[in-house]
Amino acid sequence: MTIKIAMIGVGLIGGSLALCFKGKPGVTVMGYAHLEELKDKYIASGVVDAATLSLEEAVQDADFIFLCVPVGLLESYFEQLSRLPLKKGCIITDVGSTKASIAACAEQIRLKEAYFIGGHPMAGSERAGVDAASAVLFENAYYVLTPSMHVPEEAYGRLSELLAYTRAQIVRVEPLLHDDIVGAISHLPHVIAVALVNQVREYNESNPLYKMLAAGGFRDITRIASSDAIVWRDILLSNRDVLLELLKDWNSQMSSFTTMLEQKNGEGIEDAFRQAREFRSVLPERRKGMISPLFDLYTDVQDAPGMIGKIATELGTNDINLSNLEIIENRVDVPGIMRLSFRQEEDMERAKTLLASLGYQVWI
Repeated sequence: MTIKIAMIGVGLIGGSLALCFKGKPGVTVMGYAHLEELKDKYIASGVVDAATLSLEEAVQDADFIFLCVPVGLLESYFEQLSRLPLKKGCIITDVGSTKASIAACAEQIRLKEAYFIGGHPMAGSERAGVDAASAVLFENAYYVLTPSMHVPEEAYGRLSELLAYTRAQIVRVEPLLHDDIVGAISHLPHVIAVALVNQVREYNESNPLYKMLAAGGFRDITRIASSDAIVWRDILLSNRDVLLELLKDWNSQMSSFTTMLEQKNGEGIEDAFRQAREFRSVLPERRKGMISPLFDLYTDVQDAPGMIGKIATELGTNDINLSNLEIIENRVDVPGIMRLSFRQEEDMERAKTLLASLGYQVWI
């Protein structure tokens, strides 16, 4: 039996899902594009079997429909699908990072012949678009599903079985609880990072030393402030009520630190850092999450012509995919420290072995 999968939106997430499904026995992947140039790009990239500019053609006889569009467009696409003739038993799912709003929309527009199951693959990349799509993006990541009480277990089972191709771990969560948790571990950190960068940006307007010295650690802890502005506008507005409560709690945490500093409460400060360290130490270290990890490797490098290029060339020659590199310090009389960043732990480990064999001192 042939299974048809319609991908509505074939960017990073949609393209990566398509690559997980494409080529599997009896599976056909159809991509929908709203622009001619995107349609041609989807086909040229090889992530789908076929592509179309017609939403109706894309979902015709589809067994599964994946809405891989920005959060702000989900309800509009769901409404369009509700007016189209869908295959009986068809499963519609999405990949948005908020679930309560689309679940409420699906509850209001009850589908007659199809089922909606909210989805959220908790993995991402600093890159975007179909060119960044990868069949291993979701491997070892959590993939949250939020079915309503009206969805039969048989339908939930079919979607779970299909998603096994992603090699992600399926987790079943109630939509409101999902938004509470994701708001705290992803949405709030993005708000904090943006606010912190903008605070330093304002200081820098009167003294450019702020920008000059804001390297290394500051760039690391604020990396997510570089996220797409339009995407995050929609996400935060979609999860507005949750974020407002979280920000109240955050302000309370900051007020506690303010009080401790005013009162010179060293014991309280130590206790806050100790509790944070203890909790952070038991967090999963190597599992993919919403804030995409980078695996960093450090090595000493002499300040000499060609040294940086030599290391990069060695990695490329050995098919080790380097995400980024940075010289943290480099003076005439001091060896530079090179930070090499990788998106896959396997690439980092291979680079560590290779560079050590070439005589470089490397550490994680």
